[in-house]
Amino acid sequence: MNKVFKQFEETMDIIQKLKEVPESQLTEAISEGKWSIREIVGHLYYWDKYNLEEMVPLMANGAKLPQFPNHDEHNEEAASYIKDHSVESVIKNFIETRKELIEAISKVGKDTRFTIGQGKRKFSDESFIKIFVKHDIHHLQQINKKLND
Repeated sequence: MNKVFKQFEETMDIIQKLKEVPESQLTEAISEGKWSIREIVGHLYYWDKYNLEEMVPLMANGAKLPQFPNHDEHNEEAASYIKDHSVESVIKNFIETRKELIEAISKVGKDTRFTIGQGKRKFSDESFIKIFVKHDIHHLQQINKKLND
């Protein structure tokens, strides 16, 4: 497995360790007007769920995948979706969905190239996942900062 996929997989280990953190820390906003760690994990889960259901099944050579949804609306949907879920179930859902996503995208041929929305750039399974590795890193930094403050 290459570095990008390894990084994408490692996020599961980091999120799994959050089960050892007191729930009160996971449900408190990371800073004024920001999400809690629980909501960040739910946000990551919801993007994985979207990619697993809407993007990966369409990844074929020469395919034109849909444009990503409006980020603000998608993020609001994510917050609403996890609203009634416990921290434990949000973490569990994230890990299960990330595993499924990794398995599904690993079945996309290495030579498969596709575009997203109106874009001309050709993506591979790896360059697609790289977008979300960067996304993971951004949010994992927020989580680490909150837990180490």
